[in-house]
Amino acid sequence: MSGEIKWYRVPVDEVLTLLDTDKDGITAEEAQIRLSKYGFNEVEVKEKESSLHRFARQFASPLIYVLLAASLVTFILEEYADMAVILGVVLANAVIGFVQERKAENALESLAKMLVPETSILRDGQRMIIHSRELVAGDIAIMEAGDRIPADLRLMYAKNLRIDESMLTGESTAVEKNIDPIETKSLPLAEQKNIAFGGTLVTQGSGLGIVVATGSESEIGKISELISKTKKISTPLVRTIDQMAKTLAFVIMVLAILTFIIGRLRGFDDLDIFFASVSLAVAAIPEGLPALITISLAFGIKRMASQNAIIRTMPAVESLGSATVICSDKTGTLTKNEMTVRNIYTLEGKFDVTGVGYATEGDFELQGDKIDPFGHPALMETLKAGALCNDAYLKEEGGIDGDPTEGALLVSASKAGKFYMPRVDTIPFESEERFMATLHQDDEKNSWIYVKGSPEKLIELCSHQFSGKELSSIDPEKFLSAAEDMASEGLRVIATAYRKLEHGKKEIVNDDTKDLIFLGLQGMIDPPREEAKTSIFKCNNAGIRVIMITGDHILTGHTIARQLGIRTDGALSGSDIQRMSDEELTEALKTVSVFARTSPEDKSRIVGLLKQEGEVVAVTGDGINDAPALENADIGVAMGRSGTEVAKEASDMVLADDNFASIVNAVEEGRNVYNKIQKVILWTLPTNAAEGLAVMAAVILGLRNPPLLPLHILWINTITALGLGVSITMEPMEKKLLNRPPRPAKEPLLLPVIKQRIVTVALLMVTATFLLYFFQLTQNGRDSNTAQTIALNTIVFFEIFYLFNCKSIHENVFRDLFSNKFMLMGIALVVSLQVFITYNPTMNAILKTSPLAPVDWIVIAVTASSVFFLIELEKYVKKKRKMN
Repeated sequence: MSGEIKWYRVPVDEVLTLLDTDKDGITAEEAQIRLSKYGFNEVEVKEKESSLHRFARQFASPLIYVLLAASLVTFILEEYADMAVILGVVLANAVIGFVQERKAENALESLAKMLVPETSILRDGQRMIIHSRELVAGDIAIMEAGDRIPADLRLMYAKNLRIDESMLTGESTAVEKNIDPIETKSLPLAEQKNIAFGGTLVTQGSGLGIVVATGSESEIGKISELISKTKKISTPLVRTIDQMAKTLAFVIMVLAILTFIIGRLRGFDDLDIFFASVSLAVAAIPEGLPALITISLAFGIKRMASQNAIIRTMPAVESLGSATVICSDKTGTLTKNEMTVRNIYTLEGKFDVTGVGYATEGDFELQGDKIDPFGHPALMETLKAGALCNDAYLKEEGGIDGDPTEGALLVSASKAGKFYMPRVDTIPFESEERFMATLHQDDEKNSWIYVKGSPEKLIELCSHQFSGKELSSIDPEKFLSAAEDMASEGLRVIATAYRKLEHGKKEIVNDDTKDLIFLGLQGMIDPPREEAKTSIFKCNNAGIRVIMITGDHILTGHTIARQLGIRTDGALSGSDIQRMSDEELTEALKTVSVFARTSPEDKSRIVGLLKQEGEVVAVTGDGINDAPALENADIGVAMGRSGTEVAKEASDMVLADDNFASIVNAVEEGRNVYNKIQKVILWTLPTNAAEGLAVMAAVILGLRNPPLLPLHILWINTITALGLGVSITMEPMEKKLLNRPPRPAKEPLLLPVIKQRIVTVALLMVTATFLLYFFQLTQNGRDSNTAQTIALNTIVFFEIFYLFNCKSIHENVFRDLFSNKFMLMGIALVVSLQVFITYNPTMNAILKTSPLAPVDWIVIAVTASSVFFLIELEKYVKKKRKMN
């Protein structure tokens, strides 16, 4: 019923009229009518798709079709062990997809839990507690410190009311609330000071609010709608694997049919040629590839976890590696989330304060020189005022209890010493008055009032200023100009003043806050993380653009961005974004990298437009307001410490330490994972192609007794996939991965160099193996079993030597031949198995192999090593050409 009305613009009396209620609330009968008409105050979670249906959909993929075809082939050949392995891979992929799709549903359910179960209200003039889902527009809700807001409220009474809205707006500190209408037509959530939003937390004070929006009409409800409408687009890895699977499926099918046709023309009977075609399919289908990719991703997940990056969805490991843009929050991710005083201005000069966060170690500097604060009375009095007029506490173990701004004033004072004077009375901070005052008495019962607040307000209350030596009439312009300079640097500015009152005074009256003596200004900021600055430098070198999207003030955001090294041409606010068309915002996104005071819709829109431009986007977030953008991103990154459950459920990755540096480390690991996947493909496809080509060549040549039997193909696939393929996933990370630009999102896994290797390696392996086979039959007079055993071992040794080539796609590997101990162990295992099947009588009978002479092994090794030297020579020549 609250629809399009901007409630922050409407005076309280008019709000009551529009909602047909009054200060005593609506009647119970009217509440039931509105409840039946407008529904419960709850976030709707759409009816779930059945688990069985969702699980069945995981099999609708070309890659899965290829694997199922392979399992059927192995079943026909009665190779039940291979069939079980292939079906196991299919099942594992289905389970992973099934788990991923549960993520969005969990996000919505977590969002629903953000609404509190019960709330205090006024109905019929009586205070009562009801279930929050029964709240309706027009109810009067009662708020106290520690309460979570049950729905969107237009405030009608506020006493020292401060609300933590960080989960919704990204604002780093609690917001002071008031009841005054605001005339601005379009206002970000963070600046709607007279509205209390559902799901946010009251940190101080009390208040009354008129319920103006419930359920789907509330800000939480709108975010829920955004999440439910967001369609998760597959990751770059999933898309490229899907495309590769389609290509492989088509090529293998064509070759199998072609083999069958050629076999018929060559006079093979139907059963023999059918099994030959099936053998080709078995040989060519890389059934071990999905398992090897999964292993690569799993190891990547383990390594990322050790660096505080917890991966929730497996393909997200690689997606980070292809990221071209990281859209990051400011507070807590790029900054320490600890307000720190940086500058203090008095009539003695502008002092710099060293140290960061809530650590009490630090010094004071004047014009670059370290000074003793005790030699500057105005500075000391300014620090003393900030420490005494303060409700926060320093913890013994470090950190603060209380408001971050007051904590920063305590810490700056602690860097000069301890200030203590018993408090007698206080005037709490009120947003209408914009100051706080405390009354203190020293040991001689002298009374002193200390005041802190906005510079403009305190200048109004002051008649004099303290220079450190004497009092003089206040010069407002001098302090206002200094405050403006601090604000232009992104600092939050707090002014302090004092006055000596009559002896023994125990209560503050209105006149006590007049004719004050102005002391000075303290400018504070949430400092950038040093490691974030280093990480952004790495991103710039890696061709990854960093965009800051924050709920803080635009000036603060822009200042922090400059300090961090984020490249940007100015900054835009949420209201600027809302006025822009998609075309205008897309153009602005080319140069602007700082966005402040943004809404959930703004952030999600920015992400969507970046993706439309072909960017691979990673997004960080911690609040429920970030959930739509996290869902919409190629990879969503939630904060582990400060993040809400809604944000975590909507994400692909959770940062255990809330640190931007961990994202960059994860990007490097993501590139490493993709690099390994390419190496797996570089080794798998040429060797599988060689096995398939061997079958096809035998049919074309009309060989009734081919060099490799179908049983041999299955044996090779089984032992090499486990013994050799897995070892590539254990390759050490290549150096300077972050010095390379991100790979294009549309870059296929089948790079031109891989396609070339498929042809080169397959032709070399088959040609050399067939020549050696024929030579043994015709020149050496060996029997077919012995010649086939030599051919079988030659193919396996070719795959071993080619494995060394695959340690790097483009670089020569001579220096790193033995860097991977797992590869050496895998090779030793495969060679041992080959020796076993060559000399064991039982295996001779099963696989139709025969023992070989020692010289045969030398011939096999020399022949197979040709692939290693040929490929390394090719790399060397290409590199020379590129340099020239």
